[in-house]
Amino acid sequence: QVQLVESGGGLVQPGGSVKLSCAISGFSVSDYAMTWLRRVPGKDLEWVARLATGGVITSYADFVKGRFIISRDETLNTLNLQMNSLTGEDSGTYYCIRGLIGSPEGQGTQVTVFR
Repeated sequence: QVQLVESGGGLVQPGGSVKLSCAISGFSVSDYAMTWLRRVPGKDLEWVARLATGGVITSYADFVKGRFIISRDETLNTLNLQMNSLTGEDSGTYYCIRGLIGSPEGQGTQVTVFR
């Protein structure tokens, strides 16, 4: 059974950092491209970062370029998102999905950037 469980969110001050993780079961993270999505207040679901199947090629939405890093841990079978230089506009619920497009199946993890 495929399951994706996001964690690592919380409260963080502007300019701060947080690392999100997506615990994967039912498939190997090394066998698929993976994507982080987010839903922020007032906006539709948007993609944040993608990691190709090979685990090397990454792509980022313009609003996170240079600040976020997507990676995977094949030993732990997790997908990660290192988020740096956070702003209030980054507040929202973050989800991981298998593949490059699709809808979240997990509960997501909430990130709140506050002063």
